[in-house]
Amino acid sequence: MATLSTSTEEDARPAGLTPAQLAQFQEDGYLVIPRALDRSTIDATLTVTHRMLDEFSLEHHPMTRFSTGEAQDTMHVGDAYFLTSGDKVRFFFEEDAFDANGNLTVPKSQAVNKIGHALHSLFPVFRKISMSARNAAIARSLGFHDPRVLQSMVICKQPSIGGRVPPHQDSTFLYTDPPSAVGFWYALEDATAENGCLSFAKGSHRTEAIRKRFVRRKVGGGTEFVKWPDDDDDDGSGGVGGGKLKAWGGNRREYTLTEVEAGSLVIIHGNVLHKSEKNKGNKSRFVYTFHIIEGENRYDERNWLQPGGDEGFSRLYDDQ
Repeated sequence: MATLSTSTEEDARPAGLTPAQLAQFQEDGYLVIPRALDRSTIDATLTVTHRMLDEFSLEHHPMTRFSTGEAQDTMHVGDAYFLTSGDKVRFFFEEDAFDANGNLTVPKSQAVNKIGHALHSLFPVFRKISMSARNAAIARSLGFHDPRVLQSMVICKQPSIGGRVPPHQDSTFLYTDPPSAVGFWYALEDATAENGCLSFAKGSHRTEAIRKRFVRRKVGGGTEFVKWPDDDDDDGSGGVGGGKLKAWGGNRREYTLTEVEAGSLVIIHGNVLHKSEKNKGNKSRFVYTFHIIEGENRYDERNWLQPGGDEGFSRLYDDQ
């Protein structure tokens, strides 16, 4: 008589990416997984998010605006409120939510660009999403040995004022040596062309190295973008791909508009060029997003986001 096999703990783990999904991610630099969140999880996450937006206080708030630094005479956000948000919950406003005198033109709950950057550490509903066994399985599929979770946030993309995000690579902001950042981007509402869905330069992660970094200033505080590598003789091939700095094609590439339904997960390679346009519609585009990095790689001490306390960034595999 045949002996029935018993399932092992490893057999019980959720499946990661299929070979076809992994191949597509490696080819394109991003992957869309529909229905990654069920309706009850989406609703619970939005309920907590709207409660935070309604209840946070403007008293003593520095009214920090989230700026990408793209517009003339503006700099990327970099005040102390922003730089100390790595283990906290902070609220950052849309640039277009203010009039010429600095007064809000919409209710505060409709003026926030994003809430971050430690939601997964401080709220169970976000921790359940980020630290799931499914995400651990995905990380294993991608070859991570010690994935660390960081920069968890809700991005609101408010109706009519949700700002444009120019072409960028996530490893510019969360640099490890070698680069290892991967974004997990969960749509809590439908993301459409009208409300500012993501667009990707397919395959750019294979040709575009990390050629600039968003770092803390060495003198005077704040943040800045710096050329990377900072050696003029280096060809900039330290990341994925290669080529001279002057050949960076972020604004000249063809981008693929990527509309997704609420509940979808978009996995984003840290070197792939992506962007989103201004929300021109009357519906918001709420997403919950975070990143993982390889804990075995050196996390640069000049990165804008630094771990708070002694524990460092959350270990994804510790929750499994």
